[in-house]
Amino acid sequence: MSHPYLEISKLKKNYGLKPVLRGVNLAVEPGQRVALLGANGAGKTTLLRILAGLAEPDEGRVHICGLDIIHDAQQARRAVGFVGHQPYLYDDLTALENLLFFGRMYGVKQHRQRARTLLERVGLLKRASDRASALSRGQAQRLALARALLHTPRLLLLDEPDTGLDEEGIALLEALLHEHMQAGGAVLFTTHQFEHAMQWSDHIALLSGGRMASLRETRSLEAGSVRQAYQEALR
Repeated sequence: MSHPYLEISKLKKNYGLKPVLRGVNLAVEPGQRVALLGANGAGKTTLLRILAGLAEPDEGRVHICGLDIIHDAQQARRAVGFVGHQPYLYDDLTALENLLFFGRMYGVKQHRQRARTLLERVGLLKRASDRASALSRGQAQRLALARALLHTPRLLLLDEPDTGLDEEGIALLEALLHEHMQAGGAVLFTTHQFEHAMQWSDHIALLSGGRMASLRETRSLEAGSVRQAYQEALR
């Protein structure tokens, strides 16, 4: 029996005395694209950081491809590709060296060939020998996307992946998401762009006050109703 790629149950996280996540439940099945919407401070970034293994929950359980993110942390991370607000690149390494480092870390077969293929795919092959610190914000975002896809993860976690991308970069991101889904992957992403949420998802989840306020199929919604629900969550 196949597992959902992501299962979140009663997840809670506090920072000091401030509760950020108050019992989040969510499941993402293979082939699903879920847009996670919410106001600033709703807990979106905290949730994605926990799922990516960069922070630990205080309560609740998370399984990725059937693996517990605490007890099976290393294996669970291999099933995830993550792009956050920060590109998580090594500034002193070149674009190619960054991918080679992560390729070795994830045990990617023929990692040098895979790295060069992805650099070409994201339009950075000519910048392969440039240090990450010399890249523009948009180019660093492209490299972060290449890093996230390097080990062919089943689940992509993207925190505002459209940030810093021009029109060409947005088109590239759309194509990469399509290719990931065609390969049987799943995506959970955040964005402040309603149009992108509608275009790139088949489900929209609304996080409000650290709780999952709603989860609905995108095709059952209109952009106006999503905006209305978003505004109601701000009250």
